[in-house]
Amino acid sequence: MNNPFTLAFGQQPAQFISRISQTEEIIETFTDERPSSQVYMITGIRGSGKTVMMTSIANELEQDKEWITVELNPTRDLLIGLASKLYCIKPLHTLFTNAKLDFSAFGLGVSLENSVPITDEETMIESMLKEIAKSGKRLLVTMDEVTNNEYVKVFASTFQILLRKDLPIYLLMTGLYENIYSLQNDEALTFLYRAPKIMLEPLSENAIASNYKSIFKVSVEESMKMAKLTKGYPFAFQVLGYLCWKYKDKELNEVIPEYDHYLEEYVYEKIWSELSDQDRRVVAELSSQKEIKVKELRDKLNMNSSEMSVYRNRLGKRGIVDISKYGYISLKLPRFDYYVKMCVMDME
Repeated sequence: MNNPFTLAFGQQPAQFISRISQTEEIIETFTDERPSSQVYMITGIRGSGKTVMMTSIANELEQDKEWITVELNPTRDLLIGLASKLYCIKPLHTLFTNAKLDFSAFGLGVSLENSVPITDEETMIESMLKEIAKSGKRLLVTMDEVTNNEYVKVFASTFQILLRKDLPIYLLMTGLYENIYSLQNDEALTFLYRAPKIMLEPLSENAIASNYKSIFKVSVEESMKMAKLTKGYPFAFQVLGYLCWKYKDKELNEVIPEYDHYLEEYVYEKIWSELSDQDRRVVAELSSQKEIKVKELRDKLNMNSSEMSVYRNRLGKRGIVDISKYGYISLKLPRFDYYVKMCVMDME
């Protein structure tokens, strides 16, 4: 049997723990006769399972004949990309041809006799969606790791127009907190501010332990010890499982150095590089504490209450610190304290 765990980001592994309630929330909303929202945003730190969750939802809806799913690259022209992908779906191609829709101005198909060529991208998408609606189908567009770039802004503005025209288009996007926040607060995209947002929290350690126990045939105590090493972080769950499978004859403590190496190289270096100097001060102080009162941390860093609130909230929303316990704060990621200590030592 091949290793059931994977180190590849975004790829749905053989062993993964689904987020049932959040997945069902999105699917039930989208499939409702009169959906309360036609857009959802999934956010979380790198390795939190955003792409896997998005893919799982798209795959499930794709099994329904009523749905068409299309994934778009948010770094390219999204309107042209969507039109091209829809035109290449054989049943839709036939639908558009029978409706005498002439998209030759965009290099799609050929000029049709007695048809006026469509020369506007927005009009092209709208025409396609009207035919899709007539056929009784709905369209799900997915975008992974969106940023606030011009392509995404143009697409989001068009999407808003299509919603006002009651067309059957649905949008599911993933992104880091700071990128989703930037999009939602763009003055031209105010409708996104009201869009439902799913913040991915750590997985249940009990669920992880149960998975490890089943795969590795270890005791409950050993599986819980493994689960606690991950702190519920999905990528850590995959890395530790991958290494324990790879080194079946080694003790758990023997794989920890390589476990640390993978977390550092794949995730932690990037997270650390994106922190401001003040963010790093907060995180560095936390690396020597399992949990600390916010007031005590504030005093140690000589910050006032409003300053600390900024960093506390920002680091919390980015998934780096745990602020779920009132008045307390701690690092959220597994063995991130060890990595931070090494970084601080290198800078001294």
